[in-house]
Amino acid sequence: MRYLVWILRLVVFVVVLMFALKNTGPVDVSFFADHVVTGVPLIVVMLAVFVLGVIFGLLIAAPSIMRRRREAARLRRELVRLEEKSRQPAVPAAAVAPETIAPLAPL
Repeated sequence: MRYLVWILRLVVFVVVLMFALKNTGPVDVSFFADHVVTGVPLIVVMLAVFVLGVIFGLLIAAPSIMRRRREAARLRRELVRLEEKSRQPAVPAAAVAPETIAPLAPL
């Protein structure tokens, strides 16, 4: 299974590399207020957009990731506490005479 995943990664990498190498022509990038950057290689534009997408995706996912990490840490602390509690010998309850629970019936 591990080899299959690496082969799939290699295939995706080669396809993306071939796509990038075929799209190296210069393009004009237009920004707001009629600001235009001319002659930027398309591969640079694609890389910049990919990096920005990764950054925005991580920023959006960060609260959820942090919440899961805090919950996992809390559960680990609780597990350690319960394991320590189970390792301690149980204090035997004071011996209770059966008569105190249910009095003997008179004969």
